[in-house]
Amino acid sequence: MEVPPVAAADLALPPPAEGSGEIAARVAAARDRQRTRFARLDKALVRGAITNADAEGELLEAIATPEAPAQALLLDAARRLRLSARAYHRVLKVARTIADLAGAQTVGRLHVAEALSFRRMEPVA
Repeated sequence: MEVPPVAAADLALPPPAEGSGEIAARVAAARDRQRTRFARLDKALVRGAITNADAEGELLEAIATPEAPAQALLLDAARRLRLSARAYHRVLKVARTIADLAGAQTVGRLHVAEALSFRRMEPVA
C-alpha cells in the first residue's frame, strides 16, 4: 500500500477520533475473533493457520465467503481489474480482516470495497 506524504495543511487538522490505544484494543479483539474462529474448525482444515492471512483454499472459503452483494462486487472488480487468483484471494483475506476489525460476523460489501481500495493502482501512462 502506498502512502503519500502528509501535506502541511493536514498537520493543522484535529487529532483522530480513535487513539492508538483504542486501535490496539480493536486489533487485539480482531485477533481473538480469528483465534476463536480457527479453534472451532476442523484441525485438518486449519492446518496450523492462526490468522486470516494464513488461510488458503477450503479454509479461506470456510471463513471468508462474502455475502451476496459483496461477492457480486468482488467478482465485478476481479473482472474489471483483471485480478489474478492470488490477488482475488488476497482481497478476500483483507476483507475478512476488515470485517473482524469491525466486529462483523460476515464479510459484507463495505469490507470488500475497503479491501479493494487498498489495491495498488498501476500508474497512468
